[in-house]
Amino acid sequence: MRLDKFLVEAGLGSRTEVKALLKKKLVMVNGKPESQAKLQIDPNKDQVTYQGQELVYEEFLYYLLNKPQGVVSATEDQLHQTVLDLLDETARRKSVFPVGRLDKDTHGLLLLTNDGDLAHRLLSPKKHVNKVYEAEVDGIMMEQDIEAFAQGISLSDHQCQPAKLEILAINTEANTCRVRITIKEGKFHQVKRMVLACGKEVTDLQRLSMGPLHLDPQLALGDFRRLNEDELQSLLKLKV
Repeated sequence: MRLDKFLVEAGLGSRTEVKALLKKKLVMVNGKPESQAKLQIDPNKDQVTYQGQELVYEEFLYYLLNKPQGVVSATEDQLHQTVLDLLDETARRKSVFPVGRLDKDTHGLLLLTNDGDLAHRLLSPKKHVNKVYEAEVDGIMMEQDIEAFAQGISLSDHQCQPAKLEILAINTEANTCRVRITIKEGKFHQVKRMVLACGKEVTDLQRLSMGPLHLDPQLALGDFRRLNEDELQSLLKLKV
């Protein structure tokens, strides 16, 4: 890999900015000042430092975002703020994208990465990766709804796989309830449509988990962080 490309990928700046740093001999390769942008290096063997700090090349990035309502799960949109707008410049520069989607008015856990193979496996129906949601519902879900979810809700354009419905709380005076729903698919508006098929309506929807990833309670709406090592390793096992 060219040295200037490595420096850009390591987050040191744009191609023009890193070339300026190289001209000033502020970058060292294996302990020696280096000014040649086209120098070929091995990111896994050569040591590259800037002002005494070693730079690390990362091919893939993994972000955990607590997506707020009103933000679309896309990399660009002419009308609305996107989830990518909430991340840092490194994520945008390295073409990070959301794994699956959350509806504009749905909030909660969203994974973003540039690891296409991992994204494919997480979204593949063959992998049966659980996605867990908590919903506020207008109407009261009943035992017959639990059974319908378990058998597989039939929508107008899709036969859903068996899912799990848990009733967490019931407010009989307001005729509402709070439920937890676990599905293995991710069709358009699927959770809302499944509840609607039972004659009720979702008024608020939050995703709590996707596979081994769980929403970090320390992340405020709109905040993000890199995956920690345990989270990353649990995800990478899905690639095997």
